[in-house]
Amino acid sequence: MTASLGHVTPQAMQFADPLPLRSGASLRDYTLAYETYGTLNADKSNAVLVCHALNASHHVAGTYEGQAKSEGWWDNLVGPGKPLDTNRFFVIGVNNPGSCFGSTGPMHTNPDTGRPYGADFPVITVEDWVDAQARLLDRLGITQLAAVLGGSLGGMQALSWAMRHPQRVRHCIAVATAPNLSAQNIAFNEVARRAIITDPEFHGGHFYAHGVVPKRGLRVARMIGHITYLSDDSMEAKFGRSLKGEQPAYSTQDIEFEIESYLRYQGDKFSEYFDANTYLLITRALDYFDPAREHGGNLAAAFAPARCKFQLVSFTTDWRFSPARSREIVKALLHNRFDVSYAEIDAPHGHDAFLLDDPRYHALMRARFDGIAKEVGA
Repeated sequence: MTASLGHVTPQAMQFADPLPLRSGASLRDYTLAYETYGTLNADKSNAVLVCHALNASHHVAGTYEGQAKSEGWWDNLVGPGKPLDTNRFFVIGVNNPGSCFGSTGPMHTNPDTGRPYGADFPVITVEDWVDAQARLLDRLGITQLAAVLGGSLGGMQALSWAMRHPQRVRHCIAVATAPNLSAQNIAFNEVARRAIITDPEFHGGHFYAHGVVPKRGLRVARMIGHITYLSDDSMEAKFGRSLKGEQPAYSTQDIEFEIESYLRYQGDKFSEYFDANTYLLITRALDYFDPAREHGGNLAAAFAPARCKFQLVSFTTDWRFSPARSREIVKALLHNRFDVSYAEIDAPHGHDAFLLDDPRYHALMRARFDGIAKEVGA
């Protein structure tokens, strides 16, 4: 029987020791926002880390008291009696540095200047996020995770955990992800970034000092991104060629079609809560992720240090992180003779399918976590 986690409370942990970054820079005196759900067992063997994607946060499940529409972004998957059952597992969600949802980011004070970081916030990578998460787990006294789970950019973090901290992960579950971005995906990210950077209100990334927000750029960036998260079939089924009015207005600037109205709504909503510098940082982290690069393009060699069991999941209509990309990962893992399971789910929703309540997908996740629970005695 599934139930809601109810109200949850975010926490924060401050770190004085600098975090070395792959760029050669470091982040010092930083804070990580996080949430936990469930109870850590006596031997601390039932912890599951959930890694978030581009516009999500540490708020994975449950709701905030007194806040309407505050449900966690993966609430359909995480909670009592749900596929990732918080009656059995201690689930941790961490907001990555550089974000705009509580962890130290571009809008926070740069200790070197006493002013907001803005564009001076150091460029950060997937590997840097994973190392920051590992430090938080150290503070919580968790030496090994029962599992690390993530979808999309979160899936890249899960894979990175298996490579960077192999002794600390028993299971890696990577959903709707890829071993690196294709040129097309990097192109989409660049167009979105240019929309933000060329907004007159961006001010070179130091718009906080001007008391403005580059909302126009953020709107366009979100519209571009949102198109890539949906499949052609799902957009056709939901909107088709439906007009906003009864007849065409024969305008090049007004909204004519329902799909235009939907995209503008998504862009408007996004521009009200997301930070422009954070968008630049996170999309760059996506671009840079390429573990095979340091091994001459050999993905199998990149995964060689891993010691965990793997579950990969993809969705047939996800064209941004297509099943072919997951199969690349599976092939590299099998080359190393790792324990690998792979599911390719026929779902119509495109990339966003990993966030939705598809019965086959959730049944798979439930079965996987049931097996992990038995393995760790949860």
